[in-house]
Amino acid sequence: MLFVLFMAGIMYVSAQDIFYPKNNKFRQMGTAFSTPNAYRAASGAPGQLYWQQEANYQINIRLDDEQQKIFGEEEIEYINHSPDPLNYLWVQLDQNIRQKGNLALRSTPLRLDERYSSYMMARYMKEFDGGFNIDYVTDEEGNDLPVTVNYTMMRVDLPQTLEPGEKTQLKIKWWYNINDRMKDGGGRSGMEYFPEDDNYLYTIAQFFPRMAVYNEVEGWQNMQFTGRSEFALPFGDYELEITVPADHVVGATGVLLNADEVLSEGQYKRYKKAHESTDRLVVIVTEDEALKSEKGKSKEFRTWKFKAENVRDFAFASSRKFIWDGMAVKFGERMVLATSLYPKEGNPLWEQYSTRVVAHTLEVYSRFTFDYPYPVAYSVHTDRIGMEYPMMAFNGGRPQKDGSYSERAKWGMIGVIIHEVGHNYFPMIVNSDERQWTWMDEGLNSFLQGIAEREWDHMHPHPRGKPSSIVDYMKGDKTGIAPIMTNGNLIVQFNSNAYGKPAVGLNILRETVMGRELFDFAFKEYAQRWMFKHPSPEDFFRTMEDASAVDLDWFWRGWFYTTDHVDISLDAVTEYTYSSGNPADDKALRKQESLNEPEELAVQRNRETIKSMVESNPSMRDFYDTYDPNEATEDDRKAYNSYLSTLSPEQKATLASGEYFYQLDFSNLGGLVMPLVIEFTFEDGENRVERVPAEVWSRNNLETSKVFRFEKKVEQVSLDPYLETADCDMGNNLWPPRIEQNRFDLFKSSSSRRGSSSNPMQDK
Repeated sequence: MLFVLFMAGIMYVSAQDIFYPKNNKFRQMGTAFSTPNAYRAASGAPGQLYWQQEANYQINIRLDDEQQKIFGEEEIEYINHSPDPLNYLWVQLDQNIRQKGNLALRSTPLRLDERYSSYMMARYMKEFDGGFNIDYVTDEEGNDLPVTVNYTMMRVDLPQTLEPGEKTQLKIKWWYNINDRMKDGGGRSGMEYFPEDDNYLYTIAQFFPRMAVYNEVEGWQNMQFTGRSEFALPFGDYELEITVPADHVVGATGVLLNADEVLSEGQYKRYKKAHESTDRLVVIVTEDEALKSEKGKSKEFRTWKFKAENVRDFAFASSRKFIWDGMAVKFGERMVLATSLYPKEGNPLWEQYSTRVVAHTLEVYSRFTFDYPYPVAYSVHTDRIGMEYPMMAFNGGRPQKDGSYSERAKWGMIGVIIHEVGHNYFPMIVNSDERQWTWMDEGLNSFLQGIAEREWDHMHPHPRGKPSSIVDYMKGDKTGIAPIMTNGNLIVQFNSNAYGKPAVGLNILRETVMGRELFDFAFKEYAQRWMFKHPSPEDFFRTMEDASAVDLDWFWRGWFYTTDHVDISLDAVTEYTYSSGNPADDKALRKQESLNEPEELAVQRNRETIKSMVESNPSMRDFYDTYDPNEATEDDRKAYNSYLSTLSPEQKATLASGEYFYQLDFSNLGGLVMPLVIEFTFEDGENRVERVPAEVWSRNNLETSKVFRFEKKVEQVSLDPYLETADCDMGNNLWPPRIEQNRFDLFKSSSSRRGSSSNPMQDK
């Protein structure tokens, strides 16, 4: 008989394969998402009645370089675009995280061990006299307003209700001591002291009382700042005057309004030239000029004036140590200044890479989202972790004093610049709530960082979003793992959860699930829909589906809402061929199979010790002792020829084709369903990759099978051959299985892997 396979690859489904809809991983997210409304549409776009608040600032700042203090006065214009009357406003006082007895320290668990890190000593054993000192909070006429300070949040009670469409004015005066970011565990902002030349480098942020976000999702976002989950801020326009020592160079959010007043004639000419130079770097403040300022230490003061439109925050950097370079990046008819500020201690790394990496980042990110809308993008050198603000990025990466550096230092610097400058897009423009959903800016930004890193150098050793990079985390102890959809303050393994896993997930969506064309269009649609607005997670999820026609609910549920991991096992590979129906062929095959079948062990041992009855007495033999059922008879041949006469020429050709069919059986051990990426290696050495969509698991989330037809024999089958699905156990992904090879290390040499921390440059 002819063995028939369904040529269309229809899956056989038994009763046990059917899952109840309430348990199926492909059921729609439905009730897990918030209900669409007039403010946020079901498509993921802003609704027809979408609104957001507005806060405009005029701020005067004085930087005291002798006592390391900030003194400030501000006027806030707050406009109520909501449909709600407001009786009070919430203002963020993020510097209060450094107050004595602050909530962050009081609520952090702590154990005393034999080894106590310098970070822990600095943070817990030496209290810094930080935090805002508020001199006054008044209305526009100077009348004191009642305020209540609750750690890092301040409620301002209004004398009368702020009705929809109305605006109010606040005036606040304050000062605070600037923290040493080198001693407080790498604070997001602060100062660094250079004892060799007795100078300071200031990277200043969260330096003024800032309005909190009020929206229809959270109401007031007045969750306390405890140092991890970052910020939620409304958009507005800023005008700042920053008074510093006359020999300081200042970079800040926005356009420098009085460059001709604060720069020398030569510096001003170079400053203007940098705005036009797209092909080469222009040094605005030279290293010689910076060295001269380091030694001079002017006692006079100078005021730098900046203006920024439609930004959610403001930051600045100031030092007499700064070297300043820049170049232009063109977007249509508009020029954007990519620029860097760094001390001599940053060279040679910074003069070679920083500004060029800034320009590269703007070009790559803009291609995947929208043209960078701001006039400038700064990269400012620090010796600790990076941090981001509109148009301003504080970035680490410092070579050794002899100018040498490890490959890890180089790639680390390039990576942190891409990442922090990239934050201009997420969340500075696509303004998600960092306090609530860390992954919405860190994860999306890390994903684009990986794209920019790969486009910077194909040989980048550790680009963000590489699927294999998240395997150890995902297969780890689940008691220390939380779903991505968890508030950042509650996460134990913060970096893997908020940065790594979302970035890998988006990379898998782009490269494996959706394909680049569909993903890139949908991702750009999300970015453009929500630029200068406040998106929620559902807005992202819905837009990605709305713009691609790809049902991704199974992916959001598994990757973002659970702690399941990917472990798909290739359990069995069964080979089938057409049976010709020829009795001679069939019986010859059965005869060979019987000859290959091993003889029972008891019979083998009996042959060695005794004679059987029929051996001892041949008369016990009869017809069946010589009859071979696996020999074709004349009747068999006649029946087969009669059968052939009934077949069409096409059917006869099919019998003679010699095609092979392979049934592959899979099981889902980790819980996360994924597409099946299968590489077949044939006897002649050819490789062929077949891609099966994740929906193959939709009728049975635990087991599935797939049949493939080939014209030649398969020698090997490999599941996920390019490590693109973050499969946590590659030991069950190969057929036939093979012994895994490893080696004992008798001598541990210094690491020579790409991106290592060794410094062969110094050795030479």
